[in-house]
Amino acid sequence: MRVLVVDDDAELLELVERALVRDDHEVRTAESAEQALEILEQDRADLIVLDLGLPGASGEDLCRTLRQRGPSPAILVLTAQSAVSSRVRCLDSGADDYLAKPFAVAELRARVRAVGRRAAVPRPQLVVSGDVRLDFANRRAQVAGDEAPITAREWAILEVLASERGRVVGRGELLDRLWNQSNGAASASLEVLIGRIRRKLGSEMVRTVRGKGYAWNDG
Repeated sequence: MRVLVVDDDAELLELVERALVRDDHEVRTAESAEQALEILEQDRADLIVLDLGLPGASGEDLCRTLRQRGPSPAILVLTAQSAVSSRVRCLDSGADDYLAKPFAVAELRARVRAVGRRAAVPRPQLVVSGDVRLDFANRRAQVAGDEAPITAREWAILEVLASERGRVVGRGELLDRLWNQSNGAASASLEVLIGRIRRKLGSEMVRTVRGKGYAWNDG
């Protein structure tokens, strides 16, 4: 997998690069959001390991810029900010996962593998169901022609369910693919996000299969 590591700490860059190269990843590094964008203009990346506290444009700014451009690499955020509100903001700005600093290298390697597996799953490009139109490539949602504001985490849930149309996605599987964990906090967050999706797109868009999980409802 091609990985771009973005951090202004030279020692951390070297540490992460060595760890990921040992896992046979092809690794490039950047010390700012601007340098990262220059690299991405010339070459693709499958995954970006991204520090939030960068000089100039922040990691959150880079997340938003990449997501606004359309299909972009998966993003794993490294953050020293432990507040839940900070982590929610980074997920809503487009990150796929986060890891708090200081971190164990073994956990970083495991999360890179997990995010890489999720990113490798084919994503739907355009799904139309009734009066709901979901343009996954450009992250645009419309209901009866009106724009619906969908967050990055809500898009991630919709992508999993739309890519698995025709089967029930188990609750544990969904938690593992989106949060890489199945604890109580993640489970509660999933319920809240499913509720938001239903309010925005219609109550019948996501079907709950009691005791099993969730399924895409084509009507």
